[in-house]
Amino acid sequence: MVPTQWLANSRLALPTNPVEVEDSILLRTLVQGLVTVGIASVAVAAVGVTQASLWNLLAIPLSGVGAWVSWQRRRKRNITLKFAIALGMLIALAAFFSRIIQEPGDTRIILAELLIQLQVLHSFDLPRRKDLGYSMVIGLILLAVAATISQTFSFAPMLLLFLALALPILVLDYQSRLGLKPAPWRQMRVGPTLRQFLVMMGITVSLGLVIFIFLPRLPGYQIQNFPVSSTIDIDEGFDGQSIINPGYLNDAGQGEQGFGEGGGGTIQGRGQSTGPGNVDSTFYYGFNQTMNQNLRGTMTPQVVLRVRSQAPGFWRVLAFDRYTGQGWEISRNEEVQTLPRSRFANKTLLPIEPTLNRSREVVQTYTVVNSLPNLIPALAQARELYFPTREVAIDREGSLRSPVGLEEGITYTVVSRVPFRDRSLLREAATEYPAEIRQHHLQVPEAIRDRVRQRTEELLATSPTPLTDPYEKALYLAQALKQRYTIQPDLPFFADDQDLVEAFLFITQGGYPDHFSTVLTVMLRSIGIPARLVAGFGEGQFNPFTGFYVVQNTDAYALTEVYFPQYGWFGFDPIPGHELLPPSLREYETFSTVRQVWNWVAGWLPSPVLSWLDGLRQLATEAMVFVLRALGGLFRLGWVGIALGLAGATALAFVGWLAWNWLRLGWRRWRWRQLPPTERLYQQMLTWLEEQGHPKRPSETPSEYSQRLYQQIHATQAQAAGEIAQAYVRWRYGGEAQNATYLAEKLTLIRRSYAAQNRPRWRLRQG
Repeated sequence: MVPTQWLANSRLALPTNPVEVEDSILLRTLVQGLVTVGIASVAVAAVGVTQASLWNLLAIPLSGVGAWVSWQRRRKRNITLKFAIALGMLIALAAFFSRIIQEPGDTRIILAELLIQLQVLHSFDLPRRKDLGYSMVIGLILLAVAATISQTFSFAPMLLLFLALALPILVLDYQSRLGLKPAPWRQMRVGPTLRQFLVMMGITVSLGLVIFIFLPRLPGYQIQNFPVSSTIDIDEGFDGQSIINPGYLNDAGQGEQGFGEGGGGTIQGRGQSTGPGNVDSTFYYGFNQTMNQNLRGTMTPQVVLRVRSQAPGFWRVLAFDRYTGQGWEISRNEEVQTLPRSRFANKTLLPIEPTLNRSREVVQTYTVVNSLPNLIPALAQARELYFPTREVAIDREGSLRSPVGLEEGITYTVVSRVPFRDRSLLREAATEYPAEIRQHHLQVPEAIRDRVRQRTEELLATSPTPLTDPYEKALYLAQALKQRYTIQPDLPFFADDQDLVEAFLFITQGGYPDHFSTVLTVMLRSIGIPARLVAGFGEGQFNPFTGFYVVQNTDAYALTEVYFPQYGWFGFDPIPGHELLPPSLREYETFSTVRQVWNWVAGWLPSPVLSWLDGLRQLATEAMVFVLRALGGLFRLGWVGIALGLAGATALAFVGWLAWNWLRLGWRRWRWRQLPPTERLYQQMLTWLEEQGHPKRPSETPSEYSQRLYQQIHATQAQAAGEIAQAYVRWRYGGEAQNATYLAEKLTLIRRSYAAQNRPRWRLRQG
């Protein structure tokens, strides 16, 4: 038999101390609530964004059962239970790897579901505070995953609830580390505690919003793993020639979606592909092989896309090259090219036109909120496409097509090489166009060519300076259409033999918004400048808190693209109320969120308040200009001026330093007066000791700090400081009332004893 004394002294002896068990029911309950919020936040954030199983919500009651079992068996070894938990975790890990192989793409939900499964198993064995800490971390990770998925404010209540639970959990966890038991329910001070809790919540939320607004936005996706939905399997035979617009029906069938080579049909039986009709209330009429602009009516607004993009832009959908007299069509629809995606990734490489212009990579992630045609919105010059189908198609005008309609919940990512819009370079572009461009993008009906060209030249002649290049001509014509013609919502239908452009310029003096773009396109073609009509979505409403552009169906419209040899196509927007140039690429703005938040806030402020803020900003700018001018005047005086400037700056800095210290002292004294007596005396002690060169470290508890003071100051002072610190801990975390008069005497003792110890040394130095 091994001697007992040898076993006790051996390094291989097993620990005899029992596991430190966490007995706080309140802490365990709040931690379980924190985990519940984390699980629920994943389900809430995934609604309408990505596929997530509602079975995940079953983890909430299961983890609750596990927490109850863990509480009942917290003082037992639970060997069998731990073995079963380990086996369950291995099974969950195997299922996770199986799903990763079968469903490549966006793995965030798969990872979150693995974490939820592990938490359910982990909840059956939580004896220690450290085990509860693991659950807290899991809840935080689940909340972070939900934050990356969420695209709406529906996630905000979950975030606030998580914060409301996390604050008391941190307090209880800190109490447990100090070895203190929380005060009984009957002795808890509900009023002050609730007030302090609400103040802390407000400070935390406000500070978080400020940090979010001023957080630098660095360029580029640092991790090249883009969000994309799971793969959608389709039947063979996709050729990309059909455009499926749910708002259009085939002429030959009732209720059938899709088109043959004939293009667009009637609009839900109320309009015709040519001739008068009514627009669909949901789907934009321009997303079709044929764009009939003899339709009237408006759409009912609804959100169709949420876009996260590194830069705003015109989300381009479809381009047309042939003008029909009352609309547009795609003349080379049979020349669509199908593109398979890579076998090793969800990436499809797209052909792009070479350009001499400087460009920048812009990543866009689109989430479909309501059904759209099988046309894929993207910024210009898309180079890479991460889409859930194995094939896509691209037509001769650079528009992307999908084998299936874009249904709610589909997510895909596009990487575009968007060119910068350099006006000086585009003005110098050549005017010799390739044969293909001349053949397809200069077409104008013979019946209206001369009359339209004459009207175009008349408008150009009104320019105060000669216009010699296509860029300036396009810019001037777009502006002229905005100023000289009006939007007419009650425009009558065109007759069968009536031309849209001719009627717009010479009869109605305006038309529907998209008619302006049609007129500009045809006018440019009439004077030999290649142009085409492009339909797409405006950037939408930017939400600075989610980072997404919220795009509605009513944001769809058409604009004009003009071709510049060796530089490509650039858009011009002649629609009244729109910017003359569509959103274009700018240099990176690291703090762009500050500007976007201000624009959002300014839209809600009353005009008087906005005027007052603008006046304040103007006053600050003028003051800064005055100071800079004064400094410039001093520097022009030579060395004397420099010396005077330095002396003045030094004096101002000294006065500012004095004012700052005075404000700090006043603020400190005011804050002390607002504190309860015990906390006020504790804070005064900390401030006084810090001034004497013994500051409290942020990582130290009050007890650890008082113990360290025994090594730095006299024992009498350290003992008094320890009594104040322990009294503060008992009051703050135990709810025990303290004798403020006694503690004030201890603080006076610390100060007087310190002065008494330093006085002899001061006299010796004087002698």
